[in-house]
Amino acid sequence: MSIILTHTYYLFEDEKEQSIMRPYAPLGLLYISSYLNEHKVENHVYDSTFYSKEEQLRFIEKKQPKVIAIYTNLMTKINVIKLIQILKSDEIYGFPKVILGGSDITYNCENYLKTGADFLIIGEGEQTTLELYQAIINDADYSEIHGIAYLENGEVKKTPARMRMKSLKELPLPNRAAIPVEKYLETWKTHHGKSSMTVSTQRGCPYTCKWCSTAVYGQSYRRRPPEMVAAELKMLKETYNPDSIWFVDDVFSVSHKWIEKFHEEVIKQDAIIPFECITRAERLNDEILQLLKEAGCFRIWIGAESGSQKIIDAMDRRVDVDVVKTAIQKTNELGMETGTFIMVGYPGEDEQDIEETIEYLKAANPTHFTITVAYPIKGTSLYNEIEDKITIQPEWNTSTDREIDFTRTYSRKFYDFAVRRIVNEVNYNKEILKGKDRSLLTSMKLKTKSILAQTAMKFYK
Repeated sequence: MSIILTHTYYLFEDEKEQSIMRPYAPLGLLYISSYLNEHKVENHVYDSTFYSKEEQLRFIEKKQPKVIAIYTNLMTKINVIKLIQILKSDEIYGFPKVILGGSDITYNCENYLKTGADFLIIGEGEQTTLELYQAIINDADYSEIHGIAYLENGEVKKTPARMRMKSLKELPLPNRAAIPVEKYLETWKTHHGKSSMTVSTQRGCPYTCKWCSTAVYGQSYRRRPPEMVAAELKMLKETYNPDSIWFVDDVFSVSHKWIEKFHEEVIKQDAIIPFECITRAERLNDEILQLLKEAGCFRIWIGAESGSQKIIDAMDRRVDVDVVKTAIQKTNELGMETGTFIMVGYPGEDEQDIEETIEYLKAANPTHFTITVAYPIKGTSLYNEIEDKITIQPEWNTSTDREIDFTRTYSRKFYDFAVRRIVNEVNYNKEILKGKDRSLLTSMKLKTKSILAQTAMKFYK
């Protein structure tokens, strides 16, 4: 008896990622795998990132597992549905029981169950996967297992929510040996000259941003002890020797005491690896910035989402835009790179807010910034606010939430051009700041594109 843990992200299908080539391992599956190993449950991880659906199906056919657990999210949902349909219609795979887990599950239970999935895991997956697998192979009653959903007489049956793991000390290290880590390292080296790996130190987020989903870990804050994180870094350093680490936590510096101890431990254990992280501006100060730098931090992503205080307040971000700007500037001054995230098209955003965002980015001058047009994820406060204003709602099983649109201040086209305006205007400003080293031709091109985008914005208002 065995269980296969897999997902349906195939790098060769993702044109955007192929232009970036910064893939990361499926940490969630690797945590479940190590937890099952600790409880003597045979399991196999099929990391589909560098492979095809056909190769994945051949692996399933060969193993003939009793159970297949598939991680799903907004972007892989369509492939997950296709895989389920194949597994449930072709006897060569042995008709395994299909379990789904992931953030998109919680608020779409009926939809996922009606695709043919046998069970859904709602919330954290380690303990629930173990209990559910044992019930399936022993043909035992699963109705008392907390944190699952299934169909009973055609109706969705949800068991009581599982209590979250109080102490993350219980978590063994993710089972990285189960996947082709070398493919990730080689891909990074080939395209960027440096390799990168991911590490998770916390679960949950105590903040209330309206557009953010907390479907898996909830609005909580639980953290692995800093000495355990340092020990993991030491192991990665000795085993894989990555050039950098990406901490996947929502707010890395939420606890100053934890950062202080982490700083102490990575130095004591000789576990320093250059790293980047995400945090909030108000959880940074001069002392914490210095500790992060000494611990190996080379880049901090500091969230703002907008340069307009009106929009930041509408998002319930609970931060002052000037505090964010100052945090980015101070990080720059210390010689660390900075990044920030921008969202346009949020309900109520107008042309003045776009201009304030441009001025904020020029003044803050982050090393990197990313922009997306706001879209509502089911289960979030944003979705609840705009649900009665949805203008485009594609078929659930053939689309993603990114394709949902709603009534905004202006048309969607306006915000598409706003993205171009922001990118080109801010990058033009960066060229100007370079002074004598700037390329006049590059500057002119960026400014021209900015003006053209601004003209288009006025047309689509």
